[in-house]
Amino acid sequence: AVGRLPEALLHQLKGRGNAVSCALHAAEAGVQGARDGIAATFELMEQRFWEPAHGLYADEATPDWQVGPYRGQNANMHACEAMLAAHAASGEARYLDRALTLATSIAQRQAALADGLVWEHYKTDWTPDWDYNRDDKTNIFRPWGFQTGHLTEWAKLLLMLERRLGDAAPDWLVPTARRFFDTAMQRGWDATHGGLVYGFAPDASWSPPPAGTQSSPQGGHVGLGSGPAPDMEVCDADKYFWVQAESLAAAAWLAVRTGDNAYWQWYDRIWAYAWQHFVDHEHGAWYRILAPDNRKVTDEKSPAGKTDYHTMGACQDVLAALGIQPPAKDAS
Repeated sequence: AVGRLPEALLHQLKGRGNAVSCALHAAEAGVQGARDGIAATFELMEQRFWEPAHGLYADEATPDWQVGPYRGQNANMHACEAMLAAHAASGEARYLDRALTLATSIAQRQAALADGLVWEHYKTDWTPDWDYNRDDKTNIFRPWGFQTGHLTEWAKLLLMLERRLGDAAPDWLVPTARRFFDTAMQRGWDATHGGLVYGFAPDASWSPPPAGTQSSPQGGHVGLGSGPAPDMEVCDADKYFWVQAESLAAAAWLAVRTGDNAYWQWYDRIWAYAWQHFVDHEHGAWYRILAPDNRKVTDEKSPAGKTDYHTMGACQDVLAALGIQPPAKDAS
């Protein structure tokens, strides 16, 4: 069974999405065969993980390709990012079509099951798993609650998707990006110590909808229950480097797209906070995690798995939002 295997032995969708992004940059650098790698990885994702009835990918499989029961939005978010990168590298419409399908499935249909926001964890039929890791704060890659950084990351991706689609872009992309970002700032910004917290969730008075009352994505929905929307509270107040990086990039994209100066104000606020608390001005890079009061939890930077992907990527994303191309590589 998937749940009994070490993670290193599993085939993971997120890893395939990252492989597509790596192949894109290799193609941009002129590495021979990189474009073939994009196509081959996409075809594997389609064959082994794609669930056409839901318009989403499964997360993981055993070495002999038995798909496990867990379904999550995170891997699909990175798959959407990878599809945008694949389209940028190849111009093939199938990648852009898949990016739109993924975005629609998560940011519209699945979000409708969670009061218009992005819940992280789902059951095999893509109904929300409200209790997954609810009592386990140690699993930072599959945490309970709404993730501040994933809301802003989705906001950025929706705007990238809109720009790439051009006149064919659906009209829900920008309002949804704004709602995700605005909610993340409202719920996630620490007004006392600054910075964006890791996660927030319905308060302790909330109970998940009873089993059997949560409709499947193909039907109606009851959101976070049939009663009034629950109050939200911070469920993980630690500050993570990647949350700040993705959020400042999203703020720049929103500022450029909407012309609303409030997003530049958020951009400046988040950058100032990160510059003061996260950036190591002596040795470089960003510290990985800070306590709620901004004390350094460890001296770790550029952790394995993420390295400087989010921080360097955020800088590139801001330039892209502004339409600034990096200088051409010297062929000599």
